[in-house]
Amino acid sequence: MRREPLKSSVDIQPEWNMLDQIPFSTFSKLSFSVPEPEDLLLCGALEFYDRSFDRITPKNERRLERFKNRNFFKVTTTDDPVIRRLASEDKATVFATDTILSTLMCAPRSVYSWDIVVQRVGNKLFFDKRDGSQLDLLSVHETSQEPLPEAKDDINSSYSLGVEAAYINQNFSQQGWEKVAFEEPNPFASEGEEVASVAYRYRRWKLDNDMYLVARCEVQSVVEINNQRSFLTLNALNEFDSKYSGVDWRQKLETQRGAVLATELKNNANKMAKWTAQALLASADMMKLGYVSRVHPRDHFNHVILAVVGYKPREFASQINLNTSNMWGIVKSIVDLCMKLNEGKYVLVKDPAKPQVRIYEVPPDAFENDYVEEPLPEDEQVQPPTEDAEGAEPNAATNDVEEKELLSWRAGGTLNNNVMIMEYNNKKP
Repeated sequence: MRREPLKSSVDIQPEWNMLDQIPFSTFSKLSFSVPEPEDLLLCGALEFYDRSFDRITPKNERRLERFKNRNFFKVTTTDDPVIRRLASEDKATVFATDTILSTLMCAPRSVYSWDIVVQRVGNKLFFDKRDGSQLDLLSVHETSQEPLPEAKDDINSSYSLGVEAAYINQNFSQQGWEKVAFEEPNPFASEGEEVASVAYRYRRWKLDNDMYLVARCEVQSVVEINNQRSFLTLNALNEFDSKYSGVDWRQKLETQRGAVLATELKNNANKMAKWTAQALLASADMMKLGYVSRVHPRDHFNHVILAVVGYKPREFASQINLNTSNMWGIVKSIVDLCMKLNEGKYVLVKDPAKPQVRIYEVPPDAFENDYVEEPLPEDEQVQPPTEDAEGAEPNAATNDVEEKELLSWRAGGTLNNNVMIMEYNNKKP
C-alpha cells in the first residue's frame, strides 16, 4: 500500500515570499553547547506521582481516568503574560516554548509538515504557533513504513489518531494525588477554575555574549525522595490496532518490553525525540512513558493503562541517539538566520514532500482572524520557485453518529485544538 503525498500544515498563500530553504542534511553537522540554564520563575501546581502506576501490568491493567472538568492550556509564546513581562524587562532577546523548541530540535526526524510563526519585533525574536496548530496534537505512526488510512473520518487516520493521542496524554498526565503549589499560580487560569496538574518553568539559556533565550517548559508531576523534590514529565504511547505495528502489547509488554519500545521508536521516532527534548529542556529528573491501549480496537473513546516505565532523560536521549549539542546547534542556526531578517512576520514550514524547511515572509496580519486565505493550488505548493536542494529525497465499536460528528472536526480555522480535545474528552460517558 503506497503512502499518499503528504499535505502542507499551512496553506501557502500567493503573496508569501519564499526567502530560503534549508535541507535537513545541513542540520546533522551542527553543534552548539549551551551553559546550564537559570530558572527565572516557577508557576502552577503539581500533583504527586502515584507510584502504584509503576506496578501496572497487562494482567492488572488500569482504566485511564477522564478529567473532564480540568482545563489544559496550550498558550503560544506571545500570548503568555509571563513571557510578555520578561520581554518588557529585557530578560532575553529570543522567546519560545518547549513545544516549539523541541519541534526545531528534532526537525530532521519529522516526516509530516509543521509550521512555526517567527516575529521580529525590534531587537527581539518570538517563535509562535498558530491557533489550531498541529503542534497541539501528537503525531501517531509518523515514521512508520505502514501507511495509515487516508479518509479523515476513519478512526485510524493520522488526524483522528492525533486528536486521540492528545486526549490520552492529557488524561494520563493527571493520574496523581494532592497538589503542591509554586511561587506563582497558573498564569493562564481564571479564579476558581479547575486546572490541570502542571508547572511551568520559565528558563533562560545563554546563546552568546549578548543573546539569551527564554522558554516556558512544562513538567506534569512531582515525587519526593529523601525530602528532595524531583520533577517528572508524563507522556503516553497509544496502541490503536496491533495490525499496524505488528506487536500486540497485551502479549508482549511483560516478556518483551524492549521489542515493544523498539517498535515504538521506529514508528514514532519524532514524537519520542520531542518528548525527550522537552524533558531535557525542563531538566526533569525522570520521564515516565505510559503504554495506553484501546479497550477494543474499534473503540477510540475508552482506554486502559498496560504499563508505565521511567527513564532518566539524558540516558534515554543517549539510547535514541538524540544529541543535545546537535539539538542546540539547530536552534542556534535558526535563531541566527532569523536575527538577520528585517522586522516583520515570517513562517517556517517543514516541506510536506522533502526533508527540508522553508522560510516565508508573510503579511503582518497573516494568521489573524480577519486574514483572508486563498491557498495556492497543490501542485504549485509542492514546487518551490527556486531550485530544489540537491540530493533531497522525499520522506519516506462506538456509536456511528457520534463518531462521524466527532471526526468531522477540522484542525485550524476558528476551532482551537485544545477546545476540540476537551470536547472529545466529554463526548462519551
